Amino acid sequence: MHLTQHTDFSLRVLMYLGVVQDQLVTIDELAGNLHISRNHLTKIVHRLAKLGYVTTLRGKGGGMHLARSPEEVNIGAVIRETEPGTQLVDCHDPPCSIAGVCQLVGALSQARAAFFESLDRVTLADLVKNQAALRRRFAQGQTAIGGIEILSQNK
Repeated sequence: MHLTQHTDFSLRVLMYLGVVQDQLVTIDELAGNLHISRNHLTKIVHRLAKLGYVTTLRGKGGGMHLARSPEEVNIGAVIRETEPGTQLVDCHDPPCSIAGVCQLVGALSQARAAFFESLDRVTLADLVKNQAALRRRFAQGQTAIGGIEILSQNK
């Protein structure tokens, strides 16, 4: 199974927000630290807010933060809600000549179920346990993360 870029970026945004939990983050900050275009991020954040994962505040001094604690964000659920379709094969378009007698659909269905069963045991908190390393990686080439100044080792 291949996740769409939208889902991949959604997970990255949630991880970033999970690292800087109690701070407001702007689209510009996300774009700079995640190296994702503002345009993509605007759509992603809008969708995550609509799904209830992110709270946004508009205007000067605005930004976004997680709407739930990282322990309450289930990764399997995020993927189900951000992926346009998780069906692995389509037996109807184009019509398959062996539909109805093929065992592949059942095997793939079991694999998909195992995939989500595994991800349903993972929370955002699990993905951001290594916060110090994530902060350093997110901040590479940046001067601030979550409103906190990052000091270069060369200074």
